[in-house]
Amino acid sequence: MSARILDGTAVAARLRTRVAEEVAELAALGVQPRLEVLLVGDDPASRVYVGAKAKACQEVGIRSATRALPAGTPAKELADVIDALNADDDVDGILLQLPLPGHLDSRGFLDRIDPGKDVDGFHPTNVGLLHQGRPRFVPCTPAGIVALLEDAGVPLEGARAVVVGRSEIVGKPMAALLLARHATVTICHSRTRDLPAVCREADVLVAAIGRPAMVTAAFVRPGAVVVDVGVNRVEDAALVERVYPGDEGRRQQLTRRGYTLVGDVDFTAVRQVAGAITPVPGGVGPLTIAGLLANTVRAARQRRGL
Repeated sequence: MSARILDGTAVAARLRTRVAEEVAELAALGVQPRLEVLLVGDDPASRVYVGAKAKACQEVGIRSATRALPAGTPAKELADVIDALNADDDVDGILLQLPLPGHLDSRGFLDRIDPGKDVDGFHPTNVGLLHQGRPRFVPCTPAGIVALLEDAGVPLEGARAVVVGRSEIVGKPMAALLLARHATVTICHSRTRDLPAVCREADVLVAAIGRPAMVTAAFVRPGAVVVDVGVNRVEDAALVERVYPGDEGRRQQLTRRGYTLVGDVDFTAVRQVAGAITPVPGGVGPLTIAGLLANTVRAARQRRGL
């Protein structure tokens, strides 16, 4: 068996087209959504993500600006910036890029963002609405995963779903979305006993743990759908060869860049067992940005009662 590849790039392209159409509809009413991104510090991965988000906004017609603050920014200064954006009626969405430098309390600043402008869906008000089954903004990565599964025709009602990882960003909201679609959901974590056995019960397995190639074939029921959320920079040539044996493109990338991106799933081995699988890159990643665009347009509509 060789699993079907679930193409997140293609699904994201269709979602972006839909967002662009909505932006055009708003433009006819004299509205152009505006997203403000806050980047604190110089984390290389964050800079790449923020650049990709800015480019995506431009492509669909959303106004976007990135405010870069130095790593040593005092807490009061960041709080003042957020307060100013909350008060600016021309701003529809605020995105605080994580991680923040160690001296800044991520949770406190996420809580400070106006829930009506919280396009990441991390404010406790929006988290509560999601778990009540009446979401305002759904966190972008889980929303993208659901869009991918639905596009692929994966049946969720009555399915056994296992989510590996309990983060506020992916694991917990992912479980809520699957429950809302009538799946039977188990959330696993570092203290789960006999993790491979629990995962093998899944019809749909979502891996979001941040450990390269941790989910092996032993975790997967034959024919299961495997969604790999992990994006890990790997410099270990032996690990890359194990996960992607004989992949000359990966070898060249490792030589050229000094690293390659590896998911949380042992891709080549798991592909021989699963019925469908997402690649890294090209799986979940593009859908996360598409979800952000959709949430920004949703915020613009809701704030104007449209």
